[in-house]
Amino acid sequence: MAVVPYKDASDSKKNQVAQMFNSIAGKYDFLNHFLSAGVDIYWRKKAIALLQKSKPKQILDIATGTGDLAIEALKVDPDKVTGVDISEGMLAVGREKMQKKGLSNKIELLSGDSENLQFEANSFDAITCAFGVRNFENLEKGLSEMNRVLKPGGRVVILEFSKPTAFPMKQAYNFYFKNILPVFGKMISKDQSAYTYLPESVQAFPDGRSFLGILDKVGFKQTQWQSLTFGICSIYTAIK
Repeated sequence: MAVVPYKDASDSKKNQVAQMFNSIAGKYDFLNHFLSAGVDIYWRKKAIALLQKSKPKQILDIATGTGDLAIEALKVDPDKVTGVDISEGMLAVGREKMQKKGLSNKIELLSGDSENLQFEANSFDAITCAFGVRNFENLEKGLSEMNRVLKPGGRVVILEFSKPTAFPMKQAYNFYFKNILPVFGKMISKDQSAYTYLPESVQAFPDGRSFLGILDKVGFKQTQWQSLTFGICSIYTAIK
């Protein structure tokens, strides 16, 4: 059974995820930085640095949220970054952020379903995604869509939470995720389910070599994985 934010609701996971992010959109950026002690900023920098050599001109940022990874992607000097997300609440916060930073001419944020992208095949030089694939209703379908709209030879870079395996980080991480994060998340976001769903969805996600296997299955090549911050997060890369 799929892990969903609102266990008593009958909506699909996709609709529940959109509802959840709409609910917490106003507090999302603050909570991201607060609950990770700012390490999420470092993770994004590491991910985008992997695109420096290829210098992609057209970048698609999947599950862009409020656009933090899209903004970081400007460091590789693309012509344009297109962000897509199913949450109108997150996109509204993101668009306001782009306007304030004067980036609306370089970054376009669009409403879109990552599992049914509105773009033609072979449209983008690179695709990025930070903490989004875990929320896909159908993981293989979402990854297949990334493959479809990526140009041959293009690179995909995916950031996602993973599960530490070494003592004592494994035990500390599990305690924090199950006992600390949900309390602060609920208190600040006012959404009872959002930060309970997060650790549950991380636990259910096929991380590490299992995720590489899925990337291979949907047609990606040169799939690689590197662990960050004692295994709390991973960067996955692949080529079409």
